Amino acid sequence: MHLIVGLGNPGSQYELTYHNIGFIIVDAICKHWNFQSFSKKADCLITSSVINDNKIMLMKPYSFMNNSGISVARIRNFYKFSLDNVIVIHDDADLELGRIKIKKGGGSAGHNGLKSIDSSIGNDYWRLRFGIGRSDSQRSLADYVLSKFSNLDDVIPLVERIAQNIHLMLQGNNIAFTNSIV
Repeated sequence: MHLIVGLGNPGSQYELTYHNIGFIIVDAICKHWNFQSFSKKADCLITSSVINDNKIMLMKPYSFMNNSGISVARIRNFYKFSLDNVIVIHDDADLELGRIKIKKGGGSAGHNGLKSIDSSIGNDYWRLRFGIGRSDSQRSLADYVLSKFSNLDDVIPLVERIAQNIHLMLQGNNIAFTNSIV
């Protein structure tokens, strides 16, 4: 069984913000693959289904970004997920908008959600990094990531392709998955 975690912050004020791209992608996977509605458990929303013979649990931590690791650890420990089967989807300001990268392990690069997860379960899990770029203005990175997407029409087709092709990543075919997004 795989655990796919989308990082974000709960609440309508955070919907469609750069920092919530993990929630946005997990919602798209849920919709595309006809998962049931999310239910609340251990400070998160979860749902389960099957994608091409792979049992999948989708998760959105509702403990806010900086405390995501607490919820992830609870769900991981309860369901006994191997770190090899944990995928965390998050925003990455160091990648240009819409660019994705997949990697296993590594540092947090200052991302507070990843810092929290790393301190709770270690860092040897898969990461699907979605580029959000950096603001051209003088505003802080914190203000930028909590602002609404200014180019949502460019982002939605990428999100939909990720949802449609996530089965490739689940099969371990990361190159085909990445190529299907561009």
